[in-house]
Amino acid sequence: MVERLVSHSEQETSELARRLGLQLRPGHVVLLFGPLGVGKTAFVRGLAEGLEIGGDEVSSPTFTLVQEYRGRLPLYHVDLYRLEGPEVEDLGLEELGAGEGVVAVEWADRMPRPTAGAIEVRIVDGGGDTRELVITRPDSSAPLS
Repeated sequence: MVERLVSHSEQETSELARRLGLQLRPGHVVLLFGPLGVGKTAFVRGLAEGLEIGGDEVSSPTFTLVQEYRGRLPLYHVDLYRLEGPEVEDLGLEELGAGEGVVAVEWADRMPRPTAGAIEVRIVDGGGDTRELVITRPDSSAPLS
């Protein structure tokens, strides 16, 4: 299922993500694509809220690579911005997603191979605060709009 949504603010982006977070189950992987500053971390904040984690706890894990947050389900927030190929392989991302939590990966285009069954979120800058979110899900969950 592919859903195209438009956000006009960071708050709207977070709200759309919160709705997705409410639907997530253990083992879900959310891959985020988009250029620097487009709102990937804001999206993860919304996911966290949907998982009953305070969105204000979420920050970009650029230097720590993986942040873990506890809520209804654990959220593993990964940022691959500073990594490439073999370095990404060494992180063992597939082990994070194989457990009881949800994995959200910023800069997923740096992954050496696709993750089967992952939810893909492509965020496109529409100018100003406008963003187009293209969400591709392998299942037929309820739409966010």
